[in-house]
Amino acid sequence: MPHVMQQHDVRRRVMPTELEELLSFLDAPSPQVKKAAVDIVQGLTGSEDGLQSLCSYSDVVIPALSRVLNEKKEVSEPAAEALINLSQNPEQAAKMVAVGMIKIAMDILYKQGSGITRLLVMLLVNLTQSDDGIASLLQTGDEKIQGLYLMKLVRSFCASSTETTDDSFEHVGSILVNISKNEAGRKMLLDPKRGMLKQIVRQFDSTNPLRKKGVSGTIRNCCFDAETQLENLLLISEFLWPALLLPVAGSKVYSEHDTSKMPLEISSALSIEREPVVDPEIQVQALESIYLITLQEEGRRALWSVNGPRILQLGYEDEEDPKVMEAYEQIGSLLVHGSGTEEFSTQTSK
Repeated sequence: MPHVMQQHDVRRRVMPTELEELLSFLDAPSPQVKKAAVDIVQGLTGSEDGLQSLCSYSDVVIPALSRVLNEKKEVSEPAAEALINLSQNPEQAAKMVAVGMIKIAMDILYKQGSGITRLLVMLLVNLTQSDDGIASLLQTGDEKIQGLYLMKLVRSFCASSTETTDDSFEHVGSILVNISKNEAGRKMLLDPKRGMLKQIVRQFDSTNPLRKKGVSGTIRNCCFDAETQLENLLLISEFLWPALLLPVAGSKVYSEHDTSKMPLEISSALSIEREPVVDPEIQVQALESIYLITLQEEGRRALWSVNGPRILQLGYEDEEDPKVMEAYEQIGSLLVHGSGTEEFSTQTSK
């Protein structure tokens, strides 16, 4: 969960009466006084004692900090950092959701000239850890606008440059993982009319590991609905299979005999020397996604149609991580005992 470390050294615990006085300055008419108060509050959120003290006054702190998010960066930045730190406490995150913090954050996020985009996205990661936070972001209470916030975030995630050092929307990947843990969230992401999952899957080519993990985690969560949503998953198979199979294909250059049975987007990548994916988390998520798809007969047929079992077999031969190997073997067992016409084996000498 995103956390911003303290920037101010608060050596002593602030006494309640002092704290009450400090909090009253968050709404001070003087910009200098207000900034000083916000800076001190931000510093307090960097320590356990400070956080504990502020949580006792959260009914005052949360609305006051939210009111200054719209101000100049020198004030809005420490305010956003303080809210991120406070929102790591589930009780405080719930209070933020209850007072409409997700709407506030989204409104400011898409206001021209917002200088705290990255911080607002990090705040949304924390606020979508709960079902209430997810419902607020999905806008499930209003049929006319439900999904609008999510579509905006997906568009920004896919449109923002990954070549810059400041990838302000990279943490949207974590929001998508949170959203896809929720049934309503998965349904929205998998809706072919909205086309969101297709956009998200195409981000798997990113060199940013945070983005890649966000994409792989979101795909995996969506695949839990493969029994009812397989058709919608396979609608984007042109992008889905490369995202799932290339990370587990190993580092071998594949023979023309093998690649001739694969679609171009996979065969072209496997016909040349390449750096293998060496992130066990991403590999396991890809393999779990494939497993969930191949639990369905139509899913198994789709995997055979891209020569997927051969890719898994050769990838398994190169693999040394026990957890990743176990995930390969789970699919191997399913394919051997499934209704496939050919044999897939993970029985290879190690």
